[in-house]
Amino acid sequence: MTVGFGVLGAGMISALHADALRNSPKAELAAVCDVQRERAEKLTADFAPDANVYTKLEEMLNDPRVDVVSIVTPNHLHTDAVLAAAAVGKHVLCEKPPAMSLADTDRMIDACDRAGSKFGIFVQCRVRQPIRLIKRALDEGRFGRVLRADALMKWHRTGDYYHRDAWRSERSSGAGVTIQHAFHYIDLLQYLMGPAATVEARMCNLAHQDVKIEDTLDSHIKFAGGGQGSVTASTALWPGTDVRIEIYGEQGAAIMKGAAFSLWRFKDERPEDETIRTAGDSDQAAAGSSPTALDSIDHQIVIDDCVDAITEQREVMIPCRSVRPSLEMALAMYKSDKLQAPVSLPLEDEASIWE
Repeated sequence: MTVGFGVLGAGMISALHADALRNSPKAELAAVCDVQRERAEKLTADFAPDANVYTKLEEMLNDPRVDVVSIVTPNHLHTDAVLAAAAVGKHVLCEKPPAMSLADTDRMIDACDRAGSKFGIFVQCRVRQPIRLIKRALDEGRFGRVLRADALMKWHRTGDYYHRDAWRSERSSGAGVTIQHAFHYIDLLQYLMGPAATVEARMCNLAHQDVKIEDTLDSHIKFAGGGQGSVTASTALWPGTDVRIEIYGEQGAAIMKGAAFSLWRFKDERPEDETIRTAGDSDQAAAGSSPTALDSIDHQIVIDDCVDAITEQREVMIPCRSVRPSLEMALAMYKSDKLQAPVSLPLEDEASIWE
């Protein structure tokens, strides 16, 4: 049986989701909903001509072909859509970040739990083969005591990117580099290292002075489980380069650049390490220079897993509750920049962050 997906939002990133659904042997694009009907019609024409087109979410939620709702709307609109989908028992995959607050994230998790709806988040960088191998090595203790974990995202976005849609230049809509772009890599550090104990961050706008959001983040993290780290992220740096995730332990080190290893080295070298060094895809597009320069394979893995989770009656591979600590780290970074001081977690008084 093929599981039907309804995509909510036909903006810039929707083509990536539609392509992943087109390539999936387990899922199909059954419907598209967007307030601008012409955008929804174009997406279906390009990827699934037999998909239904809607301009209202409640209409798509009544479509019997739709089993799962993929929420691809602007960040500040996620919560209401998730709650509406859960209210009618639909399963949900939602673009990152889950929401703009922890309180809304908890509401969404609770609603999906009560409805028996699967609720996953597209932080699809977790499924890249190098990240899986790093995670396995960490769980096995191969790195020994982990000293540092760093994420470096030095991208370039033109001013046109921020003016393409009104929400892309609104801080309260989640358009800043921290929550819109770096969230994937904040999540990877949290996924690999566990939650943060303290965060200190500074933000600025280096190259997009006509929008009132940060395009550059510099942050320092102390992890609750030990070790330190940082996230450096920018959309101001031409020409844009591949993201680097770096892990350094007393017994080993690993660096993922883009979607492949540039370093995999341990003091206790094993026979399989030579093969592991070639894992991943060094040619996989990773959006350093363009927001649309992405391969859909990572999204497809998340989608296919969601189908399997439904049929096997298990949890999805990236449940929302596993991403909540990543959102808490990102929000703590905003609070730290606002206070010009370190912030301890668990986060308190999040209500003032977007003021």
